[in-house]
Amino acid sequence: MLNTLSTTMHLNAIDNVVIARAEIDAGTKLADRGIVAARRIPRGHKMAIAPILKGSPILRYGQTIGFATVDIPPGEHVHVHNCEIHAFARDPAFGVDARPTDYIQPQATFAGIVRADGRVATRNYIGVLTTVNCSAGTARYVAEAFRRNPITGDEGMLAGFPNIDGVVALTHKSGCGMGVTGEGMDTLRRTIAGYAQHVNFAAVLIIGLGCEANQMGTLMSTQKLQPGATLSTLVIQESGGARQTVMAGIARIQDLLPAANAVTRVQVPASHLLVALQCGGSDSFSGLTANPALGYASDLIVRHGGTVVLTETTEIYGAEHLLTRRAVSPEVGQKLLDRLTWWEDYTRRNGGEIDNNPSPGNKAGGLTNIVEKSLGAVVKAGTTNLVDVVAHAEQVTAKGLVVMDGPGFDPVSATGQIAGGANVMCFTTGRGSVFGCKPTPSLKLATNTPLYDRMPEDMDVNCGGIAEGVETVEECGQRIFEMILRVASGEKTKSEQMGFGDDEFAPWQIGATV
Repeated sequence: MLNTLSTTMHLNAIDNVVIARAEIDAGTKLADRGIVAARRIPRGHKMAIAPILKGSPILRYGQTIGFATVDIPPGEHVHVHNCEIHAFARDPAFGVDARPTDYIQPQATFAGIVRADGRVATRNYIGVLTTVNCSAGTARYVAEAFRRNPITGDEGMLAGFPNIDGVVALTHKSGCGMGVTGEGMDTLRRTIAGYAQHVNFAAVLIIGLGCEANQMGTLMSTQKLQPGATLSTLVIQESGGARQTVMAGIARIQDLLPAANAVTRVQVPASHLLVALQCGGSDSFSGLTANPALGYASDLIVRHGGTVVLTETTEIYGAEHLLTRRAVSPEVGQKLLDRLTWWEDYTRRNGGEIDNNPSPGNKAGGLTNIVEKSLGAVVKAGTTNLVDVVAHAEQVTAKGLVVMDGPGFDPVSATGQIAGGANVMCFTTGRGSVFGCKPTPSLKLATNTPLYDRMPEDMDVNCGGIAEGVETVEECGQRIFEMILRVASGEKTKSEQMGFGDDEFAPWQIGATV
């Protein structure tokens, strides 16, 4: 438990560092710790509270986050200049902490849109997707014809269709200059198919060029996509060129508008929630405030019968044992370890390493290495059992906590989660991310009050009160859970109010561009 009277936070009794709640000047005496700051300690950074000998582990969260490269005396700043990370043993202990889920009855509810197949949507968009970058401009022209003007209030072609959230073109930079088979193409096609079938789309039009590697016919057949009333295709080279394709696309969507608009929100159980968990622009407070609060909310979602999806495999590295200990079977736990092994090889053959992950902004915010970042990131997933590990953009079918493979780059990992079926996203940030992800609403959870106050038009929830001692993790987590229900019921998030989400679609490009 945090000491709300202290200028620092001591997270676990065995930790040999504390975290500065606010900047600590050099020479400041911390009476409650009995030490003097040897130098300035920036807000969110670590300070040693006991002697740490060279080569000894540095402990935060009760876990090893690195090893001292020199003798570190009490009061010294602990960061990249005196902490290194190298391989060390972590016992996966498959399933030792798995427990039966304590389900809550009656379930909470939200006002969702029930589709014909029984799935429940939180939004009601029409999508224009592309097989290849070469059809991106055409797709955008189609969607632009239906764009609402938030400044003038002009509804354009959507006038009279208030239940449609918009027509959105989600384009990408791939689809050709790559192998027609293999991991890269499989991932791209799986991603496009996931969006084509996403519950938050009332209907989808896919536009191709005609000569690309990602052929429309092969996409449709390999992904078992069937053209029909809610899914249609156009190929520019077969439709008379770009202008004719744009006109045909506009006409098709005009025909879809009445049916797409004919929806009514009804109260449904929270078990229909499939919530993507993301963090971006992280800082040292991420693992102290917003992430644990989101973890509490994640537990509530699972206990109400829903699903939460954790991704960014590179930001699980170093904390994987905390998840494998909760795996429902050794097979599920091993699937996670296998993905980490793949990432070690993938980064190595591309001339990098997993510890390249923390960005300059992460480090400026107090995060020293990937292990420290991961330990603070996985707490978004709460405490329930790990029930499955799935491939990037694979459909999520299990109920409970699921891990989806993906990189630490937010747009790519989030794209995979939405392709997998996520109908709400919760995105924690300490430095300030403005990420949107149509057709799924994205809530921003600020880790600290200065950020929330600085970017009030972008942040949905302030979790900084936890660090300030004015709110508990549980209280903040309950607020997040209640806001998830409201957003799932149609309340607009800050990123939606800004109109974000058209440009963040980013399929994972695996393999060589040739």
